[in-house]
Amino acid sequence: MSRLFVFPGQGSQKPGMGAELAEAFGAAREVFEEVDEALGQKLSTLMRDGPEDELTLTQNAQPALMASSIAVLRVLKTEGGKSVDRMCSMVAGHSLGEYSALVAAGALPLDVTARLLRLRGEAMQAAIPVGEGAMAAVLGLEIDDVSAIAGEASSAGVCSVANDNSPGQIVVSGAQAAVEKAAELAKEKGAKRAMMLPVSAPFHCSLMQPAADKMAEALESTTISAPVVPVLANVTASPESVPETLRGLLVEQVTATVRWRESIAGVRNQEIDKVAELGTGKVLSGLVRRIDRDLDATSVETPADVEAFLNTL
Repeated sequence: MSRLFVFPGQGSQKPGMGAELAEAFGAAREVFEEVDEALGQKLSTLMRDGPEDELTLTQNAQPALMASSIAVLRVLKTEGGKSVDRMCSMVAGHSLGEYSALVAAGALPLDVTARLLRLRGEAMQAAIPVGEGAMAAVLGLEIDDVSAIAGEASSAGVCSVANDNSPGQIVVSGAQAAVEKAAELAKEKGAKRAMMLPVSAPFHCSLMQPAADKMAEALESTTISAPVVPVLANVTASPESVPETLRGLLVEQVTATVRWRESIAGVRNQEIDKVAELGTGKVLSGLVRRIDRDLDATSVETPADVEAFLNTL
């Protein structure tokens, strides 16, 4: 059996991210320096010291989370002396984490990806005026129920499933009034909770089409190499390896549902029995356990985590 590396998405960022790793390992510091240089900004200082509200801005959070993930990966490679394809047989990332996965698999260079994520963050923020869109998390209902609720709420504006995260944890996205309606309907239909999320834009719905168009333009001139291991794509919930397919999926991903539950539920068919979350936080390893309790899920963020992980190789 083999291992899947997964990379977190927006929401996992926090001041102090990557700081312990950078203190302990030159390989991590190099990653943060490369990203700083690519962006012409001391993003590493913002990651280390905050302020949190500035770090949480989409255009900062996205490259910061990628940098944190790749710093962990590079430390694992240098300390363990093993290439990515000897440590895992597949990679996946949640939303922006898919870019981290592509860097990990050698399909995209680090500096190019930092700039793409800066653009992606800015484009997603600019796609719709602040306050016109919203997202809500629905807990305790299954995907078919929430899809039907989103369809019903669409009478008040755009509303669709943004993230199918795990059984009983689904996020809807769209126009403010429609998402509020969906949250009310979900409560009426027996959801344990339906709560509006503190986000600055309605991600992964058709209102993000202007951002998808900008990404299509940017990715058109970006060289994507064949990944050394397949990438489990958000849009298809299937392993993908063809560069042109990956390019199209990165564009589609901006407006499409993140099919995380399906992605993880299918990994046993790929003979995967272990999952390691690389980077900041433990959100994805938590979701993995909820989707399939028999998968061995760990998170690798700190020097102690690195040591523990390397002992398992």
